[in-house]
This record gives sequence, structure tokens and C-alpha cells, in this order.
Amino acid sequence: QLQASGGGLVQAGGSLRLSCAASGRTFSSGAMGWFRRAPGKEREFVSTIRWRDSHKSYANSVKGRFTISGDNAKNGVYLQMNILGPEDTAVYYCAATGPGTYNSGYYLNGDNYIYWGQGTQVTVSS
Repeated sequence: QLQASGGGLVQAGGSLRLSCAASGRTFSSGAMGWFRRAPGKEREFVSTIRWRDSHKSYANSVKGRFTISGDNAKNGVYLQMNILGPEDTAVYYCAATGPGTYNSGYYLNGDNYIYWGQGTQVTVSS
């Protein structure tokens, strides 16, 4: 139900824009976000947007470089990634929670997301 795209190979300092499109339903409540998994590492939170008030959260490692946005129909999210570095190399996954609105901390935990996309590879060369 979630389809991520936009990954690729980019040089350090470059930019990419990831897209995540939902099909089959509209995620009108809860949140949608991005997580990533680098080789040999655990999955980590990147960014999320809470639909009720468009509150956005970012991992400290991407603050100031990445920007999350959602489309007006609340059936997709985007992740604009600027000033990419080799440390950003990972498979990026978009995800969506179920209905309901919770405090912002709730959405930092990947275990609270029910729907997951297939992932898109981002590789940053130094």
C-alpha cells in the first residue's frame, strides 16, 4: 500500500527527493514517516509528519538538511534530502501508523507504524 521511490546514487553534498505514495487508502489520521537502515545497523528513525497538525519531527542527524512534507490529500509524503553525506547511505523506508493521534514521541518508534513500503536505496559517494 506504500510505494517509495526517488533513491539513487549521489555524490556527497548532493540532494535527493524521496517520494512515498499510498494506494488503496488514505491515511487521514496518525502519521507518515521515513526510517532508514544502513548496512550492518539497526533501523533508525529519520523523520515523521503528524497529520492532525502537520507537526514534523526529525532525527538529530538530519535536522537542517532533510525536510519532510505531505501532500494535501494525506496519501503521500516526500523527503527532501540536502547536503547528503556517506553516513546517509541506507535503504529508506516510508511508513504509516494506524488511526489516532498521539504525542510526538510516539511517532519516533518504528514499532508503532503498521504500514511499510518496500524501501528505496540511497547511496552517497564520498
